[in-house]
Amino acid sequence: MLDMKWIREHAEEVQQAADGKRIALSVGELLAADDERRSRILETERLRETRNRASQTIGRLMQDGDREQAGKLRGETAQLLERLNGAERRLAEAERVWERLMLRVPNVVSPDTPWGESDADNVEVRRDGEPPAFEFEPRSHVELGELHGLLDLARGVRTAGARHYYLRGAGVLLHRAVQQLALDLLLDRGYMPLDVPLSVRHEAMTNTGFFPLGQDQSYKLEEEERWLVGTSEVPLIAYCSGEVLDVSEPVKLAAASMCFRSEVGSAGRDVHGLYRVHQFAKVEQVVLCEADPAVSERLLNEITANAEEVLRLLELPYKVMAVCTGDMSQKTYKQYDIETWMPSRGAYGETHSSSNVADFQARRSNIRYRDADGRLRFCHTLNNTAVASPRILIPLLENHQEADGSIRIPQALRRYMGGLERLTPPALPIG
Repeated sequence: MLDMKWIREHAEEVQQAADGKRIALSVGELLAADDERRSRILETERLRETRNRASQTIGRLMQDGDREQAGKLRGETAQLLERLNGAERRLAEAERVWERLMLRVPNVVSPDTPWGESDADNVEVRRDGEPPAFEFEPRSHVELGELHGLLDLARGVRTAGARHYYLRGAGVLLHRAVQQLALDLLLDRGYMPLDVPLSVRHEAMTNTGFFPLGQDQSYKLEEEERWLVGTSEVPLIAYCSGEVLDVSEPVKLAAASMCFRSEVGSAGRDVHGLYRVHQFAKVEQVVLCEADPAVSERLLNEITANAEEVLRLLELPYKVMAVCTGDMSQKTYKQYDIETWMPSRGAYGETHSSSNVADFQARRSNIRYRDADGRLRFCHTLNNTAVASPRILIPLLENHQEADGSIRIPQALRRYMGGLERLTPPALPIG
């Protein structure tokens, strides 16, 4: 959420951000709604003040024994109350209109954010590692998973529907190993781990900027008016909601959790195998800091570097992309995506995302700190996917496969896999 006064002073910039992020919003309509709201506030306050003065006068008249004059004034006050009730109804409606529009206002974007329509317009910043040059026809992660008995897609669909899966045996161990690797890395770098709620109130989703525009991507628990989270970013930010923090050093939080997304609108896109599924696990890092653009920019680079280090430990080639306006969410000020090489796609696929949200979430969530002068200010917040599984298993299996179908386990994962150095296919002919 942006400050209303700031929106008025930067209306053109806000409208440009809305257009760039493809959010249907008229800033002019918002400003008119705010004018109406403020007018109704003044009207209501004047009538309330008049009512209060009348009530005080009636009280004095009653004390003085002037019941006749007090009764006359009560009659006049009854008409005033009718006017006040009408004014309060008009104010409530004006506030509903204003709030509906305010919840659509996007964060503005950083000066160095590229402008574009979709992820096709994202700009490469850097890359690390080279895609493997196989001297054999490489198998996809689905073929490798079936060969080794690591996953069962058919039973997943039979049990829970499309885009569900079972992981089996070493598939489960790899799934847990990459999470623990990422979590251990964050612990070594000063992050506080939390085990977080996976279902939250509507307010938590709104305050973190996932609602109302992303509501169709979430699963609702109908009987309880709660929602399953698509990222532990939501409960990690909500953990600090309404508080005044000490950010003399950035507050660094981490969580390893299951996540759920409905993926509405993605039918036909990336649905093969484990790339786009409804249930997955993430290790998320969230940072809260002072409202200094230089500080949050430094931290954005830091959390992105943490994710890159995970990929280097997994010995996977990747590239970092500056995300363009058309591929950004409402809440984001600046974003990097990390794409990892996936041989079966013959291309890099997104596996990580880092965002600087500036004070957008903190304003909605009322998360503040005291600056050097003792003034309360809203924090900046940042988030990053340290690792997401099972999607990361796609490049992990495919890049480390060998001609006989075996899969090499990267050195950094072996301690989480009981020292196992490779997965060897069953002693059956390999098709």
